[in-house]
Amino acid sequence: MTMRPDHAGNVDDQDAGMRLVHLLRAVTVELDRMGERFAAAHALHPTDVRALICLLDAARTGAPATPGTLGTHLGLNSAGTTAVVDRLERLGHVRRERDIRDRRRVLLKVDESAVTLGWSFFGPLIQEIVALMDRYDPAERATIERFLGDVHKTVTQG
Repeated sequence: MTMRPDHAGNVDDQDAGMRLVHLLRAVTVELDRMGERFAAAHALHPTDVRALICLLDAARTGAPATPGTLGTHLGLNSAGTTAVVDRLERLGHVRRERDIRDRRRVLLKVDESAVTLGWSFFGPLIQEIVALMDRYDPAERATIERFLGDVHKTVTQG
């Protein structure tokens, strides 16, 4: 089924798929606004916040975070990536470390103070969302996780 907007850009909101699309868009917009408020409150550019998230995700998954991989994730060229890393390093949020296995390679590490700063702002929301998951049984949680994973894969492949 192909959904086409009318002349005003509207699509049938009675369709369950479109209601989900609108909800995802609303959540995305609000999370972006929250990220912008965090950035403004801490003298960061919104790209700096996205960079910190990328670096934290890499650390969480055990993936090495290099300036090159960060630039790829952010869609920045080398000069833009260097500017972001320099800003974050100057603010004490990120540090460059030589890779002990390959001394030619630089790894990026998020400083614990940046983690603390992020948790002080986003922690209550994260805890609330985690608590919301208790409303759902394990099968529902698995479905939600699978759906969001599929949406993420669709967005990143586009």
